[in-house]
Amino acid sequence: MDTSKPLAHRVRPKTLEEFVGQEHILGKDKILYRTIKADRLSSIILWGPTGCGKTSLARVISNTTKYKFCPINAVSSGVADIKRIIEEAKNVFLNPTGRCIIFIDEIHRFNKLQQDALLPYVEDGTVILIGATTENPYFEVNKALISRSMVFKLEPLKEEDIVKIVKNAIKNKDGLGDYNIQISDETINKIAEISNGDVRTALNGLEVAVLTTQMDSDGTIKITDEIIADCFSKKKIAFDKSGDSHYDNISAFIKSMRGSDPDATLFYLARAIYGGEDPEFLARRITICAAEDVGLANPNALVVATSAMQAVHMIGMPEGRIILAEAAVYVANSPKSNSAYMGINNALEDVSTKNTGKIPMHIRNAPAKGMEELGYHVGYKYPHDYPGHFVEQQYLPDEMLGTIYYKKADTEK
Repeated sequence: MDTSKPLAHRVRPKTLEEFVGQEHILGKDKILYRTIKADRLSSIILWGPTGCGKTSLARVISNTTKYKFCPINAVSSGVADIKRIIEEAKNVFLNPTGRCIIFIDEIHRFNKLQQDALLPYVEDGTVILIGATTENPYFEVNKALISRSMVFKLEPLKEEDIVKIVKNAIKNKDGLGDYNIQISDETINKIAEISNGDVRTALNGLEVAVLTTQMDSDGTIKITDEIIADCFSKKKIAFDKSGDSHYDNISAFIKSMRGSDPDATLFYLARAIYGGEDPEFLARRITICAAEDVGLANPNALVVATSAMQAVHMIGMPEGRIILAEAAVYVANSPKSNSAYMGINNALEDVSTKNTGKIPMHIRNAPAKGMEELGYHVGYKYPHDYPGHFVEQQYLPDEMLGTIYYKKADTEK
């Protein structure tokens, strides 16, 4: 056992049969499984959160293919490294197939120049590209590369998958098999729960627990829930305040407020706070939701939201979480109306695309002497001079007469 390498590296699967999880793309009837088995792989992008098996899958491919396998890291490699690999791939003495597989970890960190350097070789078949990324490749990877690749979305591993991997690591001689470890199924389940789909987190935490726990007199290392809780510190959540999960979480937060579900609202708010989201950003989203989705059904929601935004700015965290929660729940529990939101959108659409005519003369201002002689302000009826402070008169241009932008919702008082 090479203890100089992390446990997660030592117990990586070597074959497809050893790979655990991702059945939605690696089931025996799935295209990715079949192409790897037949060694007929085309360029692919593996997209998923950390610890879901992207690098492990690339290693499985390297053990399966007849082609030269060249792994590089986007952080430490550049165009010169790509050119060197291409030259070696085309050298028939070094590489009789004339092709190679380039595995680029964190491909989203490659700049446009580096990605463009790959493109002609991917296009002519010299290079089979395997890119791994935690970011949405449709935003972060060259569109020309995307169009020539198949994108596979990997999901966080299920708890039962992590349980299986952890049990294997405990027995595996390359893993922790040389240790006499005593651990209950309940504690292993706890590891799977805390790691939240990230097998690397699970294995790293387990290894720390084993290596830092004193051996009993009978030669066993007893791993308890308490030891695991101490070694993992905090439960891992799949949240990156600058990445794809940020957009997924904030979308779910807004839709939960809009959908009047206060429990889901608090859940996604908690994920955002736990993940380090900017509290003022969250306050702004609550304020927007108060105007867009609650609107005139409860105008006070906007007052509450803006007050919360000011309070969060003045007080900060961690107490700011209480203010955010109060405002978010208030918005979630409020009746909803998007009449003002839809009205202004439709009006803007007309203003930008139609001949909307001229402002009627009688409602134009006449601040200078002589303008009334030209018709400005002539015939205007001052509503407060009439019963009920209302009088019928034309306000829209002739071309827009009869247009209705504001449609009062049933929820509005």
